[in-house]
Amino acid sequence: MTAQIIDGFAVAASLRKDIATRAAEMKAAHGVVPGLAVILVGEDPASQVYVRNKLLATAECGVKSLEYKLPVTTSEAEVLELVASLNANPEVHGILVQLPLPKQINADKVLGLIDPDKDVDGFHPMNAGRLSVGLPGFVPCTPRGSQILIDAVLPDLAGKHAVVIGRSNIVGKPMAQLLLQKNATVTIAHSKTADLPALCRTADVLVAAVGRPQMVKGSWVKPGAVVIDVGINRIEVDGKGKLVGDVDFASAAEVAGHITPVPRGVGPMTIACLMLNTLDSATRAIKAG
Repeated sequence: MTAQIIDGFAVAASLRKDIATRAAEMKAAHGVVPGLAVILVGEDPASQVYVRNKLLATAECGVKSLEYKLPVTTSEAEVLELVASLNANPEVHGILVQLPLPKQINADKVLGLIDPDKDVDGFHPMNAGRLSVGLPGFVPCTPRGSQILIDAVLPDLAGKHAVVIGRSNIVGKPMAQLLLQKNATVTIAHSKTADLPALCRTADVLVAAVGRPQMVKGSWVKPGAVVIDVGINRIEVDGKGKLVGDVDFASAAEVAGHITPVPRGVGPMTIACLMLNTLDSATRAIKAG
């Protein structure tokens, strides 16, 4: 069996096009442009790339971007003051603080100050709580994008067994909650799980979000399973850098029914869902008057 590739790049492009259309309609009908504020403290190279890609997406989607680049010496009080001002700004519908933050700044304190109704990253404890009890709220972008990809190839998850490898608050736990909402039977696996390969072989849907390059082998995959690879790891092959996921793509693709590649899989969906969350926030603000 050779798996069908789930083209996250194409799905994300379609989603961004739909967001742009809806944003234009919102501007015409209500005079409102969805606004996303991005705070970057310091000069971490990876963070700068992530922020640049996010800002490129805002332009494509008709979302207004407000970028705040702060020096690495910025104090925690200054960041908190900025977040508070953005909370009060009606033209800002989403606030994103790029992690990691310098050591003098408490990330939990900063993220906790963001208005939950502008928390388009979905990291605020209130949004995590809303997700856990099935109430409306913002879902972290990577799990939301992953679920869209799963829905595209397996829309009915009732009675299916889903295994999520990884228990982070950013991916693993919210991913499990989304799968539960789709009536899947969900197991969260992690570094202490006994006989992880055997557990993975029972999964109709296998989500790898553990941060270990090519850990999940083809022998771990149930024939015909849907495999979602959230990992983005840089390794060296023949003296050159290469991006790989948490799944050994070559061997897994021989067994799975559907599989996401790295790159062009989950990654593009994460940024598209950030735009979608920002649009949803603006829509809620209009309804709230």
